[in-house]
Amino acid sequence: MNLARMLSARAAEGRPIGVGLIGAGKFGTMFLAQARLTPGFKLVGIADLSYQRIHDALERTGWAADEVPTTDDAAALVAADDVEVVVEVTGDPAAGAAHALAAFAAGRHVVMVTVEGDALVGPLLACRAREAGVLYSLAYGDQPALICELVDWARASGFEVICAGKGTKYLPHYHASTPDTVWEHYGFDPEMVAGGDYNARMFNSFLDGTKSAIEMAAVANATGLKPPARGLDFPPCEVDELSAKLIPQSEGGVLDRAGTVEVISSLARNGMPLAHDLRWGVYVTFAAPSEYARRSFLEYGLKTDASGRYASLYRPYHLIGLELGISVASVALRGEATGTPAAFHADVVATAKRNLVAGEALDGEGGYTVYGRLMPAADSLSSGALPLGLANGLRLSRPVAAGTAVGWDDVEPPPATPILALRREMETLFAPAGAANASASV
Repeated sequence: MNLARMLSARAAEGRPIGVGLIGAGKFGTMFLAQARLTPGFKLVGIADLSYQRIHDALERTGWAADEVPTTDDAAALVAADDVEVVVEVTGDPAAGAAHALAAFAAGRHVVMVTVEGDALVGPLLACRAREAGVLYSLAYGDQPALICELVDWARASGFEVICAGKGTKYLPHYHASTPDTVWEHYGFDPEMVAGGDYNARMFNSFLDGTKSAIEMAAVANATGLKPPARGLDFPPCEVDELSAKLIPQSEGGVLDRAGTVEVISSLARNGMPLAHDLRWGVYVTFAAPSEYARRSFLEYGLKTDASGRYASLYRPYHLIGLELGISVASVALRGEATGTPAAFHADVVATAKRNLVAGEALDGEGGYTVYGRLMPAADSLSSGALPLGLANGLRLSRPVAAGTAVGWDDVEPPPATPILALRREMETLFAPAGAANASASV
């Protein structure tokens, strides 16, 4: 509760936290809007492959054009003398991992907004950060870090965490959505899209379930909560139903077990919007450990299930990059990450959106060929499933039916790349007990 005071103290001492921002897209721009107004922050520089994107981001957020050094060389920014925290916002898992490793080598903390990279190799990156004596953190303002915060609150209060997750807009047929069909699902007309800053693949990743899988993998790996055995089910649920639905089936809920992650839908299965949804928010359900705690739930007005044992806490909104400074301040001033992977519990695997034919090239997150499905890491490794983060550009060697996970055996041998080597190293070091790595020889 002292971050604002600590930031003000750093400002008064003339020792602001030096921040290097890699990526000037939407999330990075939102961070810029608040970093300009936050005492104790010094924006050392911005790196992006597009100088025009940097210029537009600075102009939108009130910075003078010559106020911040800019570059297209992320490595040079990471190495700059005044950088204390690197904020990685490229959205590219390979680039994100490379930038994180460079930052660790230079003794910089990393706030990883590129959750795609965290879902692919996060446990290994966290290990490398510890070896370098720095911190690797999920990004506050994004839903995974906010979910981790709720889980930590519940456990630190002595409650058993039953389930944690977020809300989204979901219907089963959205898994087949492509960049060509995404806007009709959001209700955006062509004029609206043409006049705004909209990325069809990014929006499609949220709609087709991929981003939910990626974010829940990050939460599971950071908190120890397990992914559902069959993947995310996206049950429709209003906020007042959390305590009754997001509990085990044996207790009248929808979960196959306690201690899991799940994403709830703001739409009923018939497509009708729910009256009190959690589309933009996060939640945790937890259990009373005693009769006394159960009575306290009742006395203080918590919404519970019929037994009174299960309760929930939720946050209705998240502010994306506008809140990102919390992570920057936390790692630099408290020496504490706002969520970081501790183990490899969950994976995100490429799953066919339609019947795919031999010779087709996969196009990765938010595209036309595959979406990301959450799986227990042990199942992913044992089945030889292809991680979504490595699925862009690989060519199929045989057909894959719609709704089927793509395996390493289904694609032509991949080229040797740094990100593939990192992934193989992570699988070796962090494979769950009993998992047989069927893709190790690929």
